[in-house]
Amino acid sequence: MMSDQLIIRPLDPQDLASWRPLWDGYNAFYGRSGPTALPESITQVTWHRFFDPAEPVHALVAEASGRIVGLAHYIFHRSTTRLHDVCYLQDLFTAPDRRGLGVGRQLIEAVYDKARAAGSSRVYWQTHTDNAAGRALYDKVARHLGFIVYTHEL
Repeated sequence: MMSDQLIIRPLDPQDLASWRPLWDGYNAFYGRSGPTALPESITQVTWHRFFDPAEPVHALVAEASGRIVGLAHYIFHRSTTRLHDVCYLQDLFTAPDRRGLGVGRQLIEAVYDKARAAGSSRVYWQTHTDNAAGRALYDKVARHLGFIVYTHEL
């Protein structure tokens, strides 16, 4: 059906009401909801960063039938092991009713295109070990190099 064609496009300031449920769903997937929800100030600053040309933070959305059904947030940054910037795909989320239909893959491919156009030499991301559905896709579109992520909150 033509009206259900998936369109990958940059996030627009008018998309806030449509983006927000996906953002909240993404955060809930990783345990950030209810008493552990992100502070509203983080969401607000994140939203504004997408539209600040001085920021290295960018956002794409997937739209089908006039509805935003997926998001991808990515960041360009320097690397000590590369001459060119790399791209960190920080957030990727698809509406539950659209999973398994290629939305995530198309968003990843669009980030690859954006990174290539920006002169990046690599796109990378991380996910939780128990994200079986996500990892099934990621194994098809990228290589897992065996790294383990450590973090220390300050």
